[in-house]
Amino acid sequence: MTAAREWFEKDYYKVLGVAADATPKDITRAYRKLARQYHPDANPGDHQAEERFKEVSSAYDVVGDPEKRKEYDDVRRMGPVGGGFGRPGAGGGFRIRPDDLGDFGDLFSGLFGRSPRRRPGTGPAAGPAGLRGEDLEAELHLSFHDAVHGATTTVSLISDVPCSVCGGSGASPGTSPVPCERCNGKGLLDENQGFFSFSQPCAGCRGTGSTVETPCVTCGGTGIERRPREVKVRVPAGIEDSQRIRLTGRGAPGRGGAPAGDLFVTVHVAPHERFGRRDRDLTLTVPISYPDAVLGTEVHVPTLDGATLTLRVPPGTRSGRTFRVRERGIVTARATGDLLVTVEITVPTNPSAHERRLLEELARLGAADAAPTDPS
Repeated sequence: MTAAREWFEKDYYKVLGVAADATPKDITRAYRKLARQYHPDANPGDHQAEERFKEVSSAYDVVGDPEKRKEYDDVRRMGPVGGGFGRPGAGGGFRIRPDDLGDFGDLFSGLFGRSPRRRPGTGPAAGPAGLRGEDLEAELHLSFHDAVHGATTTVSLISDVPCSVCGGSGASPGTSPVPCERCNGKGLLDENQGFFSFSQPCAGCRGTGSTVETPCVTCGGTGIERRPREVKVRVPAGIEDSQRIRLTGRGAPGRGGAPAGDLFVTVHVAPHERFGRRDRDLTLTVPISYPDAVLGTEVHVPTLDGATLTLRVPPGTRSGRTFRVRERGIVTARATGDLLVTVEITVPTNPSAHERRLLEELARLGAADAAPTDPS
């Protein structure tokens, strides 16, 4: 969806929860509140919160900027004809950029003999200079302890980075990119097609508005080189296996001054030798004997932090019963979980002769108690 069409179809004021005549201060205040609420760092692995954060950020990028807000309000007032499908051009016609038409841009480009536009973010084919860097993926393996308590660590990856010699400009040290003569530094060229005027990225500078006269030898003028690097990752307490952490701007670098992509780190958590996990709750299985289950007992229960608790098991406890120990589970920014202790009755596999005689006697007593009485 392009900017003009998106402006007409989306109510950014509603997204931010403010009135259309809200003051800039009210808009900023509403944005900061929502950004804190839905920021990926505060909601690791929550894709809905991540999408909401993007939506709120997009809304603020427009109505939080006085010039963009005025243009947005004009587009909303004029409707799809005035704002969605063209801009005033010379001679009373319209100047159209294929990107302003969404998927119809390819159709219009084909009708007028233009090559289809390239979409940013679709991989290497969409990688001319001036485009946002690609998002990258990495994996991080954590111990159960680090996942529960949180940690700061690093991930290693090999990826594109800004050239260490030219700093990403693409120009040889001591020189700088110069404005493109073909487009006068605008990055776009207008081409009249009768009533319509098309804007296309300048082929001379690939849409960046500048050219490199003396390319950097190390990166060949691209401003990008590929090398190993380490990225610091702050793992929030309580993260679960297979959750993803988003590191904004730590992906592949953009080209021609465009912003870098994001790095998405998938976390793999090793199992614990004794404890299991259900969301924020820890789980633990404790064995007890059959007499203890019948008569009741007290068992010593370990906790994840190394302490020991005493748990009272009441008489007549069945195997598989679970006891909840409040607030001895995983501590997160939102809440603290519990410790769920399940007792399991152990069955002797090789009883001694004495144990066998006692069990047989117990079985006879049980059979006698279960035998029906003679009503006469």
